[in-house]
Amino acid sequence: MTEQTMTREPSSDTRPARRAMIDSQLRTSGVNEEYVLARMLAVPREDFLPAEKAPLAYIDRAVMLGTDGHIAAPLFYGKLLMEAAPRREDRVLVVEGGTGYLAELLRPLVGEVVTVSAADAAAGKATGGEYTLVAIDGAVERVPDGLAALMAEDGRIVSGVVLRQVTRLAAGRKVAGSVTLRPVEDLGIPVLHAFDAPKGWTFA
Repeated sequence: MTEQTMTREPSSDTRPARRAMIDSQLRTSGVNEEYVLARMLAVPREDFLPAEKAPLAYIDRAVMLGTDGHIAAPLFYGKLLMEAAPRREDRVLVVEGGTGYLAELLRPLVGEVVTVSAADAAAGKATGGEYTLVAIDGAVERVPDGLAALMAEDGRIVSGVVLRQVTRLAAGRKVAGSVTLRPVEDLGIPVLHAFDAPKGWTFA
């Protein structure tokens, strides 16, 4: 597990673009919590993209980075932060989408943030539990047992899920050792294929 770093030098002030993102994409879709808006205003999305992709930082859909991952649409992160309801005492595991953006959004809101790549998380290589919150930067077909085992009892998880080829935001808890995700709403979310289920497997 590694701490993610920015992929480019900070650019000129894009605060007006972030304010427009908040007003036109987040508030109009029901994201009004002040801690969410404050973090998304404070963190420049373009600083987590390669220079040639920076002009796409504030569009209302994901920016794909080929095999290097993605930065999802602003609305996904706004809704994820709302569902996560981060607390100062939280110990958080972020399953990365490849840029470090989600970890940076969460960092000042919680006690500790640890990051792991999607490939390592899916392969059971994540360590260091117990985590009170797991945040997955993308949509998954399944939550592996090894990842669920790192969660504290009554720990929360927020992720995208793939259900019948549709991506949805989902949230859940670990209760009696078992993790259950409930779909919250349909959203366009990049799929983390490292979590693809074996053929014939269905999400409960």
